[in-house]
Amino acid sequence: MGQDAFMEPFSNTFCDLQCNIYFLLLGICSALRLTVPSQTIHGIEGQPLHLTVDYNFNTTASEIQIIWLFEKPQSNPKYLLGSVNQSVIPDLEYKHKFTLVPPNASLMINPLHVTDEGNYIVKVNVHGNGTISANQKIQVTVDVPVTKPVVQIEPSSGVVEYVGNMTLTCVVGKGTRIGYQWMKNGKLMYAGSSYTFSSNNDTVLIVPVMKEDIGNYSCLATNPVSAMESEIITPTIFYGPYGLTVNSDRGLKVGEVFTVDIGEAILFDCSADSNPPNTYSWIRRANNTTHVIKYGPHLEVVSEKVAQSTIDYMCCAYNNVTGKQDETHFTVIITSVGLEKLAQKGKSLSSLAVITGISLFLIVSLSLVFLWKRYQPHKVKVMFMFSRPGADYRKAQTFSGHESALDDFGIYEFVAFPDPTGVPTVPSHSVSSSDFVQGQDLHSTVYEVIQHIPEQQE
Repeated sequence: MGQDAFMEPFSNTFCDLQCNIYFLLLGICSALRLTVPSQTIHGIEGQPLHLTVDYNFNTTASEIQIIWLFEKPQSNPKYLLGSVNQSVIPDLEYKHKFTLVPPNASLMINPLHVTDEGNYIVKVNVHGNGTISANQKIQVTVDVPVTKPVVQIEPSSGVVEYVGNMTLTCVVGKGTRIGYQWMKNGKLMYAGSSYTFSSNNDTVLIVPVMKEDIGNYSCLATNPVSAMESEIITPTIFYGPYGLTVNSDRGLKVGEVFTVDIGEAILFDCSADSNPPNTYSWIRRANNTTHVIKYGPHLEVVSEKVAQSTIDYMCCAYNNVTGKQDETHFTVIITSVGLEKLAQKGKSLSSLAVITGISLFLIVSLSLVFLWKRYQPHKVKVMFMFSRPGADYRKAQTFSGHESALDDFGIYEFVAFPDPTGVPTVPSHSVSSSDFVQGQDLHSTVYEVIQHIPEQQE
């Protein structure tokens, strides 16, 4: 075998490689680009669908060819239509359904049916110095919009707390590829200890039912082309009674004891959280016996009509659906002095009144101390003079050593000295009428001699 014969296969291979590289470089320099809005487009059954396709290139073109093909899963592509330099060549079977929209390679499908769902392939060939090609595949889905869903509840008559279960179902009349979401009070619900959802989420089972499950429920149905929410529905759940309390419109309440004044009427109100509403009964205890005195949530007690000063009462609440009941005890004390009013007066005492009282107390105390210091008692002697001469009387008048009577002003302690004979006498000389108080008996006059005795030093 000669050398040329041996090299011939390699020469052909090298030439083919050179050609491929040339055309590859030509495609890069004059690239053809196809642009589509999305790889998947959702259409609505019965409505037109526009598949927008743009193309551009950087080369001189003598001929532009556009081809549209339709492909279903596990099937070969089917020719729909084509064009050469904007001259459309449709498939006669589809010429009224598919339309090429110039100047680009866009396709209009009108009307769209569920059978039109699949892959649409567009191919563009541009012939100039060479031929360049590009293609794109667009997946089209066709859906029926969902209608407004309706929530159905079982049992529809209601369920007793901790006794029954409840099922909520979202029913949609029309729609394809429907997704379901559940909401309670406007917030999404998730699976938990009490909530169990079906495989496609259209049903939620609540086990066991509790008071906390009361709320506004709704169902949201969606698919790629629509979304609809149901009306809000509130299931009926029977529960209670819970939180039984007794309150009054007046009186002083301390714990479960109410204090009222004699002659005062007091209205009691008994309430508890329950569905359906409770039936209430009031029971009074007296002399170790009890008896029902009234039915209903309200009780009026007039204290002047009650013989006892302390009365025990009881309010009972009963739910005739759940079969549960609750009761609470309280005591009414009737007093002659309204403790409530005293408490209110005590609360109304302002801080200004307290300060004023303290100030007055301090002022009075300081005044008493000052007077006691200023007018401390002096010890004096009082001598009763009987049958003493006037000279002795006058001497006694000046015995204190003070010329002015003002100097003897003060508080005195008196000591009486009787006459040794025990017989009262009168002065030997006459005394003018001016020296006596008018109408005073001369024989009963007592002459007082005041002797100042200095304060003893302690």
